[in-house]
Amino acid sequence: MKERYGATVPKAQMLRVHVHTAGSVLTAQQPLNNVVRITWQAMSAVLGGIQSMACCAYDEAIALPTEESATLALRTQQLLAYESGVTDTIDPLAGSYYIESLTDKIEQEAYEYIAKIDKMGGAVAAIEQGYMQQEMAAHAYEYQHDVELGKRTVIGVNKFADNKKMAEQDVLTADLSVGERQVARLNKMKAGRDNAAVQASLAKLREAAKGTENLMPYLIDAVKTYATLGEICGVLREEFGEYKQSGSMF
Repeated sequence: MKERYGATVPKAQMLRVHVHTAGSVLTAQQPLNNVVRITWQAMSAVLGGIQSMACCAYDEAIALPTEESATLALRTQQLLAYESGVTDTIDPLAGSYYIESLTDKIEQEAYEYIAKIDKMGGAVAAIEQGYMQQEMAAHAYEYQHDVELGKRTVIGVNKFADNKKMAEQDVLTADLSVGERQVARLNKMKAGRDNAAVQASLAKLREAAKGTENLMPYLIDAVKTYATLGEICGVLREEFGEYKQSGSMF
């Protein structure tokens, strides 16, 4: 950051890391196994020196989390923080030749990615060429292919699965009237705000979006007039257009 972009402010050069455990590897089969998966992912994040973290709920492969599963996800973090002792040491894995070798490998492969993206003309150009999407799709396909062939073990799915009928899982049931109430609140808010001020702020945002100004002050002004997220995004969508994927994913 310092050498490539000329960063001079110390805070701008700090690496702060937030980790969210991987919902993509949670399984609908034997969902309680996910409690263990989430726990070791969270432990790995702490050992890696993260500053903040969020844990998935064990039932996210089935539906939105229930209050019980969301609370357990929070308790997972709290147990690690207050009972495990893992936070008592700044770098408990320091000196591990295996961890150091993995760090070197990640660094090398990251630089290879950066060099490849630079050669394409930068991140925006790479996105426009579909490179990022192709990489993600290819990895997802490879992962699932390995699971199907048994090259990658997933407990409860392709190993130690059982043929018993899956016990009915308590899932979050949405109250459909919530949407109706929210629409009513939105309409009431729109009727009570100064709509002339809203239109004026959106017009200023539109004008700024046509140039190279920092849009943040205009976004803040629009929010202060009670412009909605949809109205603000509508202006930006009209000026900047919408991303449309190009080319094949494979």
